Amino acid sequence: MALRDVLLSGALKPGDRLPASRTLAKEAGVSRTTVIDAVDRLVSEGMLVSRVGAGTFVSETLESQRPAPVQFGQPTAPRKRPRLAYSITQSAENYAPRAWLPHNSRAFVTALPALDAFPQAQWARLMARHLRGDRDSVMGYGQPQGLQALRSAIASHLGTARGINCHADQVFVTSGAQHAFALIGQMFVNAGDQVWHENPGAKGARNALVATGAQLVPISIDENGLNVAEGLEKAPHFRLAFATPSHQQPLGVVMSLARRFDLLKAAVDAQALVVEDDYDGEFHFGTRPQPTLKSIDTHGRVLYVGTFSKTLFPSLRLGFIVVPERMIEVFDEVFASWVSGPATVTQAVVADFMQEGHFATHIRMMRRLYKARYEALIEASAALPDTIRIQPADSGFHTVAYVDPAVDVQDLVAQASTQRITLTSFDGYCLAPIDKKGVVFGFGSVQPDDIRSGLAKIAALPALQV
Repeated sequence: MALRDVLLSGALKPGDRLPASRTLAKEAGVSRTTVIDAVDRLVSEGMLVSRVGAGTFVSETLESQRPAPVQFGQPTAPRKRPRLAYSITQSAENYAPRAWLPHNSRAFVTALPALDAFPQAQWARLMARHLRGDRDSVMGYGQPQGLQALRSAIASHLGTARGINCHADQVFVTSGAQHAFALIGQMFVNAGDQVWHENPGAKGARNALVATGAQLVPISIDENGLNVAEGLEKAPHFRLAFATPSHQQPLGVVMSLARRFDLLKAAVDAQALVVEDDYDGEFHFGTRPQPTLKSIDTHGRVLYVGTFSKTLFPSLRLGFIVVPERMIEVFDEVFASWVSGPATVTQAVVADFMQEGHFATHIRMMRRLYKARYEALIEASAALPDTIRIQPADSGFHTVAYVDPAVDVQDLVAQASTQRITLTSFDGYCLAPIDKKGVVFGFGSVQPDDIRSGLAKIAALPALQV
């Protein structure tokens, strides 16, 4: 409010009389009603005093309330950063930089599904149904653990599609996967605890775990996935391990069955937990996928995290954790005490979307679409120079390309950006340096024609002409 700023600046002294409301309105170019409302508010706040028959005056008490005005020409004091929690300041150097992902689909943005293929009309009908229905069911605070109908739908889907034998009480709805990782870290990790983390690995999970003050131990990825032997050598008494076994983020490796059993055995021996991030495991289009870690966990060590950001759309901010039976009670207590989940109406719409069969239909259609876009990427990559080699994939909607050691990856990313092409270097995913150089190609949100034209532009980039 401009009038408040004038009063706080010291331009008007205590006891000064304000001009008439009509005069103020004319000078400010606003209606008289707006001026009267502003004056009445400042009177109620004690900055102005209204005297019947005399006018409106600057309050005498304002002199002691307002800060000393800054004199024109004098430098202002530099702004100081606020004092942060110890865990944040001590861990800041390990945070992974995360660039904001554009809303618009373009070659070759990662982590963005095919929004052009989403059944928006069907979604709108379900949303309208709930907004026209019982207000109490969707406008109140909702169930802390998540809407029961959605928890049941998720459990049913996971049993059919991912081989996970669970029930609704084991499912806890979160505001996205990032929220789930943060909760798990807060509940189970103390400052200084050793946490195995894939290197390179998912940035969001890494940042959530770093915020707890944990000691993240970078574990390399080989052709079988997370290198468990290396983890046991570096940190045999680890508290938690984070893994993306179905489609490693970002390298795309699928963890072998033998390596999955090795990881579970290591967790049992160390009395540790495993966070399984199944961010795009629904979208396998090659051979039959390996079983999830959760489905072969017989000791209650795996916390399974899923998200609807990839299967539906990111702005839902909707995810979930499937917890072992032995942890239901403690998760119930935590969610009932202080966790606030997503909007109930959003959960209700997703529950209907799943229960009425639209979700399963959508997943099947997206598998076919992503396979077609992947095949377009592989076909068009034949025109790329030998200095960049796109790798095969059989799931998800991103893959990687390794580049020649002589290529400057940062130059490649920067030159691609000038052509409105988004490439992401491996470096941003790494806790520690790795011996592979390359970039990530997202193809899920890109039409085949744009895939072909995008690769043609990349082939001509000077950074690859070495």
